[in-house]
Amino acid sequence: MKYVKEQFNETFEEKKSKFIAYLFPYKDFDKEMKRLKEEHPKARHHVYAYRYLNDFEQIVENSSDDGEPKGTSGKPSLNVLAGHELINTAVIIVRYFGGIKLGTGGLVRAYSDAVNKVIEKSILFSYEKLLKKFINCEYSDLSKVEYLLNQNEIEIINKEFTTSINLILEATEEKFLKLLEQLPRNILINNY
Repeated sequence: MKYVKEQFNETFEEKKSKFIAYLFPYKDFDKEMKRLKEEHPKARHHVYAYRYLNDFEQIVENSSDDGEPKGTSGKPSLNVLAGHELINTAVIIVRYFGGIKLGTGGLVRAYSDAVNKVIEKSILFSYEKLLKKFINCEYSDLSKVEYLLNQNEIEIINKEFTTSINLILEATEEKFLKLLEQLPRNILINNY
């Protein structure tokens, strides 16, 4: 499974109709839809599709034809996202009608091509399930612990300084297992 970390866009033309596809992280969906409707008020359609993982690691999908004939735009766009195994990703295709009707097959091809073109242009990252864990260490151990976290590419989400130091961390299971082998014995990794 793959995802994008930033927005990409690509324009595709078919028989004078212009399709502008925007691919971006799903978390930005509401903000981007609002922005694109303001930026393209004369566009005839704002078709969308998205796929994301919920808290139970299940894929949630949705799409909208936004006034295009049923099944000719949102679903084909969603199928392209699924075909590329994209998750936590959304696409909005802004369409300016060029005066020539494309027919149902033409619409399916045009929306699919627009989404494929923006995906080809995008930088995709492989999805890895991240876990949150925490460790407690003494002030004297902090520099060594931070060095090991940096070496293992484990992100520190939060630091809490009390009589000792609590660190909330985020990484893959594999990275935590490697870290466990390297940490001094007095420092334990606990589930968050």
